[in-house]
Amino acid sequence: MGGVNEIGSNKAVSVATTPPISAPHSQFHSPSLSRSPLLASDDHIQPANKTPRISTPRFVTPLGSPIRRALQLTRLDPHDAWLPITESRNGNAYYAAFHTLCSGIGIQALVLPVAFTILGWTWGIITLTLAFIWQLYTLYLLVQLHESTETGMRYSRYMQLCSATFGEKLAKWLALFPIMYLSGGTCVALIIIGGQTCKMFFDVICGGTCTAQPPTIVEWFLIFTSAAVLLSQLPNLNSIAGVSLIGAITAFGYCTLIWVVSVIEGRTEGVSYNPVRGSTEVTRIFDVFNTFGIVSFAFRGHNLILEIQATMPSDEKHPSSVPMWKGVKIAYTLVAMCLFPLAIGGYWAYGQRIPENGGMLTALFVFHGKDTSQFILGLTSLFVIINALSSFQIYGMPTFDDMESVYVKKKKKALPWWFRAILRAMFGYGCFFVAVAIPFLASLAGLVGGIALPVTLAYPCFMWLKVKKPKAFTPIWCLNWVLGLLGMALSGVLVAAGIYVIIDTGVEVSFFDPR
Repeated sequence: MGGVNEIGSNKAVSVATTPPISAPHSQFHSPSLSRSPLLASDDHIQPANKTPRISTPRFVTPLGSPIRRALQLTRLDPHDAWLPITESRNGNAYYAAFHTLCSGIGIQALVLPVAFTILGWTWGIITLTLAFIWQLYTLYLLVQLHESTETGMRYSRYMQLCSATFGEKLAKWLALFPIMYLSGGTCVALIIIGGQTCKMFFDVICGGTCTAQPPTIVEWFLIFTSAAVLLSQLPNLNSIAGVSLIGAITAFGYCTLIWVVSVIEGRTEGVSYNPVRGSTEVTRIFDVFNTFGIVSFAFRGHNLILEIQATMPSDEKHPSSVPMWKGVKIAYTLVAMCLFPLAIGGYWAYGQRIPENGGMLTALFVFHGKDTSQFILGLTSLFVIINALSSFQIYGMPTFDDMESVYVKKKKKALPWWFRAILRAMFGYGCFFVAVAIPFLASLAGLVGGIALPVTLAYPCFMWLKVKKPKAFTPIWCLNWVLGLLGMALSGVLVAAGIYVIIDTGVEVSFFDPR
């Protein structure tokens, strides 16, 4: 990785020949430099207003494992102390659970019953179960790949691990666009969903009695975006742990409320569970694959796992993978308690009548808007809005990190608070512009799911093979090759299926005309 080198343990470090990087005193020996690394002279960090001094080698305790055959001194990128993902490394398993749950569940789960309308009961449940197990396994691989037991390197960003594994050029071709979409594209989708839900919440609260002119849908988008931009001024990933906790609680809350109300109200009149069939064999096949894309898109958040783990301290005796995996297990237990009842209960209640646009949230208002308590409808809408605001923060953080890294690496100092505020406002209102320009983005869930699928299901398997180098033809070697190749093949088929379905059924294109 750029800025990460190894130096021999028997060599001394010379006096810095270039001006030292000024760092705030609170960051000197901070958990951001979690392995007490020895920094080379060109990147040596000194406390502000201190004169440079000669650094002497400090030996690290080797792991009690045969993997580490020699003592090595590693230096981390000193710029990490000023970037929002790695600025603070005092996270724990609970923070990890909050962030993982907030990023792992959200509005994309509400369309899962739509997949069941094509797959039916049996294959719908089988597909959802296999996808859940598969993505949980690849998530485990990423947690283990976060840091190297041989060199002590920490890969704090998904692209860093990709570049270290596949090479920088190939990594950009393979992973840059999916990761950019999973960050910026998700924020755009959250503005669309959040703005529409704000309008629904206003209608529920007013109940047709308000005399004031209600805001237009674009104005609701702007209101939601302004709230998200204001909240985005929290400096780093650890500082939004409380926001992620609120987002996780509200996500669990509205998922549970929606499926419980749907089941209590009972099946709708004329409900049918016969799978929807296309007019031709080709259409039926592509419809099935498109639903696989919808299911895979429901399991997002892998592009944030390494970033979340980067907020934790780590050393040889207490690697960050232990509390991180503990947090992941807590989070995904709750994710399963939301997704499976939501998909199964929603399909049981609405069958083929589940709306494709909005899924369960739309169905709740369409079928039970008049016979359900206004308090429940309002609370559900409010939960969706709060969760969307919270998710915006964690999905926007990688983009904030990329933007700020340009300044930090050039100026060798932390970004001023006012410049950070401008950059994050530019990102937020840029997403607002895209949301207004392309309001039908949510209709492309199947296609987008296919494009982003390798990040979740395929690349972690190949990275594990490249980094860990298991013996050929062992069970773990075969498993990762099979899953990796299957994930890549499935991605290609899903993209083709998504394009075909869009061409065949059409998408209501309305540039700069959100409704």
